[in-house]
Amino acid sequence: MLAPVGVLAVLVLTLGTQPVVDGFRATTQSSGAPAGVVAALVLTALSTLCAARRWQVVSAELGAPIGLGDAVRAYYRSQLLNVTLPLGVAGDVHRGVVHGRDTDDTARGLRTVAWERLAGQTVCVVVAAGVLLSVPSPLRSATGAVLTSLLVTVAVVLVVAIAAGAALPAAWRDVLTGDVRRVLRRRWCTAQLVGLSILAFCGHVAVFLVAVRVAAPALDLVAALPAALLVLLAASVPMSIAGWGPREGAAAWAFAAGGLGAHQGLEVSVVYGLLALLATAPGVAVLLLDARGRIRAHAPSPMTGAADA
Repeated sequence: MLAPVGVLAVLVLTLGTQPVVDGFRATTQSSGAPAGVVAALVLTALSTLCAARRWQVVSAELGAPIGLGDAVRAYYRSQLLNVTLPLGVAGDVHRGVVHGRDTDDTARGLRTVAWERLAGQTVCVVVAAGVLLSVPSPLRSATGAVLTSLLVTVAVVLVVAIAAGAALPAAWRDVLTGDVRRVLRRRWCTAQLVGLSILAFCGHVAVFLVAVRVAAPALDLVAALPAALLVLLAASVPMSIAGWGPREGAAAWAFAAGGLGAHQGLEVSVVYGLLALLATAPGVAVLLLDARGRIRAHAPSPMTGAADA
């Protein structure tokens, strides 16, 4: 919790509060705001559909099938929780627990979410890295250092994971390796995971570019694309306050390095954060329906009330 707070504090101290105020104003008062909100809702719906289908594929391979409609509803709910609760992963944990309870295997439900999210993040990193290193931009030189740091971090995480895995009981290791084999054993399954992940990521990139258009209509979207990729990679790090923190720091740095201005980057990031929050509005309906279902499930039936009388 201290890291994202520190990032936000440094940004406010160095850039002031005006970019934040401008971001809120652009989202609520600019002429392009209504169209931006609608575009964010539509694009997020498409990304959510792709991500939910990805989860459905993984769940089926791991023996915990879920219908596409249920997967979409659960994904919207998890996204809403992710953008309103600390760390940005509470919704994913909740999604895994609920799915596990529905399939009478909480551990398996959590694993379906973990593998699904890992597959998505892996594809996103590879795609973003490929674009950043191949497309000419002022960020290309800086991107090399960022990706090197990222690869070192991933390598350290893998070493730690392997060491931790070696310390796990044999039964647990067998379960995890079995999961990997089941998910990757069929080329069609792997192709779906890659394709769906690319589509979902493109949807998020498009929402960020919508935020650019809302905050700075005159800004060249092509010039902003490399910064968008870096910002979204930073946003995927589970060290935020409801999504805020690393994303804003990365936006200020990437826009400055790309010659677009740190102030502009922070403003765009604020607009993106607000659009992303509004785009998860269907998750509110899912939570309300869940609450209604629980109330009905615990309410005494008319026949029971008559018998008690």
